[in-house]
Amino acid sequence: MFHVALYEPEIPPNTGNIIRLCANTGSTLHLIHPLGFTLEDRQLRRAGLDYHDLAKLRQHETLRQFRDAHRSRRIFACSTRGVTDYTSPRYRPDDVLLFGPESRGLPQALLAETVPEHSIRIPMRPGNRSLNLSNAVAIVLYEAWRQLGFA
Repeated sequence: MFHVALYEPEIPPNTGNIIRLCANTGSTLHLIHPLGFTLEDRQLRRAGLDYHDLAKLRQHETLRQFRDAHRSRRIFACSTRGVTDYTSPRYRPDDVLLFGPESRGLPQALLAETVPEHSIRIPMRPGNRSLNLSNAVAIVLYEAWRQLGFA
């Protein structure tokens, strides 16, 4: 199934919601350090409810370590600065959906080296900054899974 990667996530309840989302979709969640919280954080556990044991969770010390470990997979960088609508790619099992921290998103340098077809965005009304991270992950992940017939 899919891989969801959170680069330097900052808000525990968002990550807790994403843990629950990944458990329910069969996706693996990758957390790329540093984190803005600990995995024992009460808010993280509360948002993830009892799904922590059902989720596949991996941790990576750096973005480079994560990317090296996933060199054979397609990585879709999800950003408000992305150039391709998230519905355009034809997703495949084992694709990676990479999201940045809540306060600043993915680094510009990473986006600059991402092929345009893999630099995806969720359309929004002009003048709006961004969506909540867990909402954005849900939108993109469910589109990718829908394309596979929810198999």
